[in-house]
Amino acid sequence: MNLVEIFKDFSSGKSIDSPTMVRVLEDVFRTLIKKKFTTDENFNIIVNANRGDLELWRVREIVPDGEVTDELSEISYSEALAVDDDYEVGEECYQQLFLEDFGRRSIMAARQTLISRIMDLEKDELYKQYTEREGDLVLCEVQQILKREILVIDDANGRELVMPRVETIRGDYFRKGDMVRGIIKEVEMRNNNNPVVIVSRTDERFLAKLMEQEVPEIEDGLITIKGIVRIPGERAKVSVESYDDRIDPVGACVGMKGSRIHGIVRELNQENIDVIPYTNNTSLYIQRSLTPARVSQIDLDMEGRRAKVYLEPDQVSLAIGKGGTNIKLASRLVEFEIDVYRNNEVEIDDVDLEEFKDEIEMWVLDAFKSIGCDTARSVLELSVDELVRRTDLEEETVRNVVAVLAAEFDDVEGPAPAATTAPAAAAEVPPSEGPAAEAPETVRDLEATETAIPETRAEEGEMESPVEEAMVDAVEDAAAPEEE
Repeated sequence: MNLVEIFKDFSSGKSIDSPTMVRVLEDVFRTLIKKKFTTDENFNIIVNANRGDLELWRVREIVPDGEVTDELSEISYSEALAVDDDYEVGEECYQQLFLEDFGRRSIMAARQTLISRIMDLEKDELYKQYTEREGDLVLCEVQQILKREILVIDDANGRELVMPRVETIRGDYFRKGDMVRGIIKEVEMRNNNNPVVIVSRTDERFLAKLMEQEVPEIEDGLITIKGIVRIPGERAKVSVESYDDRIDPVGACVGMKGSRIHGIVRELNQENIDVIPYTNNTSLYIQRSLTPARVSQIDLDMEGRRAKVYLEPDQVSLAIGKGGTNIKLASRLVEFEIDVYRNNEVEIDDVDLEEFKDEIEMWVLDAFKSIGCDTARSVLELSVDELVRRTDLEEETVRNVVAVLAAEFDDVEGPAPAATTAPAAAAEVPPSEGPAAEAPETVRDLEATETAIPETRAEEGEMESPVEEAMVDAVEDAAAPEEE
C-alpha cells in the first residue's frame, strides 16, 4: 500500500490522467505477477488511483482434496477453508495477495519499471501538448542563462522550455526571473527521444500574435494578415486586408497616433514595422511594398517573377534601405525579384549639383545654389558672363565648372582647349622681319577656324599638337614670299 502512495506522489504534477495511470499500474503489477507465477490469467488487479489503493486477488477453482491437477488454476478444498470457512467444492476461491509476498527485489524492479513508464508517458504527453500549441504566444520566466540558449519556465504549467540565442532579437538582455514573451516555434526530439520545446522571438508568427493581441479587429477576423516578413530587430513589413469596407486596415493596426503599433515596436526592441494594405494588383502591391519610396514605373516579368522598378534619383536610397533591408523585405513579401533603376529621363534631362561634389568643391557649388541654380542644366542655360556677374566667382573657375557639367551630357559646347593653347604655340615661332609681322593675324584666323570645327579635331584623336603644327605652317607660308 505504501508503494502505491509513492507511485501516486511521483505522478502528481504530471500531465497523466487517472485512466492512463491505472492502466500503467495494472501493466506493471501484471508483469510482477508473471515473474512470480509465470502467468497472470487467474489474477485480478484492482487499482484506485485517486486514493492510492491497490488490491491483488488470485482466483482458483475449489476441487476435492487430492484431485488438484493444475495448481495455477485449482485449489484443494482444505486450502480453501483456510482462506474462508464458507467455501464449498466447485466454487471459486478468491485469495488476496500482498506486495510483501513478492519480495523486496521484485518490488524495487516494479518501481523502476513504473517510473520508466511514467516518464515515457510524460514525454509523449509533452510532445503532443506543445505540438498542438505550435504558433501560440507563451509567457515565460527566465530560469537559467546559458551560453547558447536560455532556459525558461512556461508560466501556465511550469514546464521547462528552451529559447536558443539565435531565436532572440538583437539587443535582448535577460536576467534570471525576468518575464519574456515568445512563440512556440517547434518541438524537437533530442537525446534519447527527449522532446524539447523551442521558443522563438524572431519568428514571423510572433509578430502576427502580437498584432492579434493589440488589434481587436484582427482577433475578431475583420482584418486579416496576408503576409509578414522580418529582419528581427531591424525592420518588418506586414500586409493587411480588411473584409469591412468601413475599416481602414492600416489605420486600425497603427492606432490613434501609433498607440497600437508602439507597444509592438517596444516589445521587438524598436524594430521598424511597415504596415501596408494588401491588393491583388501585383504592380500596386510591389509599389506599396517599397514604401516609403515612391515608384515611377514598374515592368513585370510574370513568368520569371522579376520586376524592374524605376524611381526618381532621390527615391533610390529609400527603396533600397539601410543595408538593403527594404528591398530584401519587399522581394520576400511580394515573392518577386525586384531590380531598382533610376528613372532614365531624369538621368538624361538633368543632374543635381550635389552629384558633382567629388569634382567641384562644395563652396563653389554653394555659390551656384545661392543664385537658384540647383541642377547642371540650370547652370548651363546661363552664359559664362552672367554666371560670373551673379556668383562673383572668377571667370576661370566658372569656365571649369561649365566644362565639368557639360561633360556629363556628352555635348561640350564650352571653349575648346585649343583656345588656350594656341597663343603659347605662336610664341614659340621665331620673330621675322617685314611681312612676317602679319603672321599673328593668320594665327588668329586659324584659331577661329579650329574653334569652329571641334568635331574634326576630336576625330584626329589629339587636341593640341595638330593645331600647333598648323599654326607653325601658317607662319612659315606667310613669311615665304619675303624671303624669296
